[in-house]
Amino acid sequence: MEFQHELIIPDEGFPFKVFLFEGGNGNYVREKHWHTSIEIFAVLAGSLDFFVNKEEYPLKAGEQIIINSNEIHSIHAPEKNQTVVLQIPLKQFENYFTAQRFIRFRGQEETTDKKLTSLIKKLYKTYVDRETGYEFKTMSIFYEIMYILIRDYRVTEAKEKEIRHSHRLDVLSKITTYMREHYKEDLKLSELAATFGYSDAYLSRMFQKYAKINYKTYLQDIRMAYAYRDLLNTDHTISQIALDNGFCSSRGFSGEFQKRYGILPSEMRRQENQKGQKNAIE
Repeated sequence: MEFQHELIIPDEGFPFKVFLFEGGNGNYVREKHWHTSIEIFAVLAGSLDFFVNKEEYPLKAGEQIIINSNEIHSIHAPEKNQTVVLQIPLKQFENYFTAQRFIRFRGQEETTDKKLTSLIKKLYKTYVDRETGYEFKTMSIFYEIMYILIRDYRVTEAKEKEIRHSHRLDVLSKITTYMREHYKEDLKLSELAATFGYSDAYLSRMFQKYAKINYKTYLQDIRMAYAYRDLLNTDHTISQIALDNGFCSSRGFSGEFQKRYGILPSEMRRQENQKGQKNAIE
């Protein structure tokens, strides 16, 4: 299987993640990957091409596509575009799962929904502008999106083949969910394997086969993702952020951070603060 598992961390204080697509400048390819979260791409300007389970879906401004949990997909963005991405953890829909613990949405059959696209654009703007009371307005828009997804897009009957495929990837998804809940701890491969009833070797092979990454690196990715979020959204010290997110020391965290991003965390924070001050002046 030539595809990777994507790690998704919700935005701080919200049950979702919303952001501008990183391929907005064009000349961008995101290779085949999958994740447990439901994902919606709403194209506001320009165009891009989606490939889902070997089918191609070209999208232009005003169109959107829903990517289901565990659905293998890739993205080609040869031209500039402005696209908002909304990622919703699967557990947000658990009250609407089928008896097989499964849920699917009509995401690719109908790509033009002005109401849904408008709401996702509004959600992103409200979240980014952060005016007084934005938390309440953001959540009200999010719940309206959820309502539309359940009312208009949920598929009540799924094919057995779809369920089997999803459940194969669900095994790893349950493990990675557990890792995200316990990443601050000293989480050893042997302990995790025992928790889920696997041998160390089997669990290690599972990560290599489905996530295309080894266990240790995946755990480090989770810790770094949460630490990065804390760095930009809190005033905690570098040492506190390191220890709060499972790193042994601030020195180890800073070294790993610089290796990944080419900059020390203290310098990254300084640059982001300067950007914020400049935007406030403008």
